[in-house]
This record gives sequence, structure tokens and C-alpha cells, in this order.
Amino acid sequence: MTLNCKGDLVDLTIPKVMGILNLTPDSFYDGGKYKDAKSILNQVELMFKEGASFIDMGAYSSRPGAEHVPEAIEAQRMLPMLELILKHFPKALLSIDTFRSSIAKEAIEAGAAIINDISAGNLDSEMFRTIAKYQVPYIMMHLKGTPQSMQKEAVYNDLIQDLRYYFSEKINEATQLKINDIIIDPGFGFAKTTEQNYSLLNHLDLFQTFRLPLLIGLSRKSMIYKVLNGTSKEALNGSTALHTVALLKGASILRVHDVKEAVECVKLIEELKANSL
Repeated sequence: MTLNCKGDLVDLTIPKVMGILNLTPDSFYDGGKYKDAKSILNQVELMFKEGASFIDMGAYSSRPGAEHVPEAIEAQRMLPMLELILKHFPKALLSIDTFRSSIAKEAIEAGAAIINDISAGNLDSEMFRTIAKYQVPYIMMHLKGTPQSMQKEAVYNDLIQDLRYYFSEKINEATQLKINDIIIDPGFGFAKTTEQNYSLLNHLDLFQTFRLPLLIGLSRKSMIYKVLNGTSKEALNGSTALHTVALLKGASILRVHDVKEAVECVKLIEELKANSL
């Protein structure tokens, strides 16, 4: 599988790592940590040095119960930093974490390579048409409700079947609009209980039938640190353990806070696969 990012094909035969760059003051792990040009550029440089293929920039916190952020504030947080990063790292493949088509449009025109939409178009009916117009890779995530309401929405007839049906509908809608590069994200932690998250991880290989890249976002989430009776700051080892499971079950992209450890995880799993006979 490959992704066409700004004219270059990115081969996903070996899984890639996407580093997280939160531009929000209230993200669950590193909110407010990167708030000026120097700290942002230093973190981007570090993530690329450690082996990240992509950087995912978010200016709207989607943690459970996060406050709604007006569009103007999201743009104000996002767009200047996008331009700053591309000025210093012109070849950077930047993913924009937004559910708003207007933000996606401005970001693509400013040089973004990927759009990462937590709602798969459900929170903005113009998103699919925007992606079709600009033909950038599109990450569609599973989410019920909104970041403000999603924890009340963790009710399913059959978790895996419901998610497979959701993605079947979304993929069909996207392909009818001739969106070519689709990545699916099952949405760990979004409208799912801890138990449902682990059930989803157990059955992750069933999503390979879509024959599309699978992005996994497990890094330092509560499904890890609650089981370990810790905090997000203590969840690196647990994140690595679950990244290993995800890679063995077909993950193509790991979206992570800790790039070095995730890259090492990919290398070890690839060595394991190479010596499977």
C-alpha cells in the first residue's frame, strides 16, 4: 500500500510512525507544552530525527469532555504554526487533525499533506467534497457523537460489526467522490469503554479486509493508564506493549507521542516477521 503525499508515494509495506504535535492548551498528555515557535520547531526536529514519517498537528482538543473551540481560534492556533514548520522543514509531511472543512482547505493550500478527521465527515458535511477537490490522503476515524458527548455514546449492538458497517458506508461515500487515498482509524478511546477498546484491539485484524491502511492511536490513552493504575505520564511502557499488538494485527501507521520508542517497536516487529520461517 502507498499514499500519494504531495506527489511523492509513501510506501506502507513497512509501518510508519506519525508524531503528535498538540497545539492546544488542554490536551490530555502534553497540552500547553508546545506554545511558541522555538519549542514547536525543536519538537518537530526531534520527531523527524527519531524517525517520524509524518507529523500530526492538532489545534482542537478531542479528549473526552474537552471544551468546544471556535473555528477562528483553531485557525489562529494552526495555520501560522503550519507555515512556520514548512518554512524550516519544506519537505515535512504534515497531517492536520481537524473535522472542519474550512480549516482543512486553508491547511492544504498552505502545504499540508494529509487531513485527519476524527468524525469522518459527520461533523462537517463539506469535508468529503473538500478532500475530493484537493486529493490529499484522508484519515477517517470512527466516532459517535462529539468530543463533548462521546463518552455517553459507547453503546453498540455488536462493536466490531457496527464499526465495520460504519467504515463500509464511509468508504463507499468517499470512493464515489473519487477520494483515492483513504486511511481508516478505529478510534480507540472515542465513544468506547476500556473494555470495548481492548475488544477492538483483539479484533483489529478483521479491519484488514478493507485493504486500506490502518492508523492506530493508542499512545498514552486512559485505556492504558487506568488498567495500570497510573497516569498518562506513566504510560509509555504500556503504549509500547499495545503498539506491538497493533503491529502484529496489521497496523500501517502508529500515531504516537513518543516517536523513538514506536520506531524501535516497528523495527523489532519487522525483524520478527523476517525470521518467521
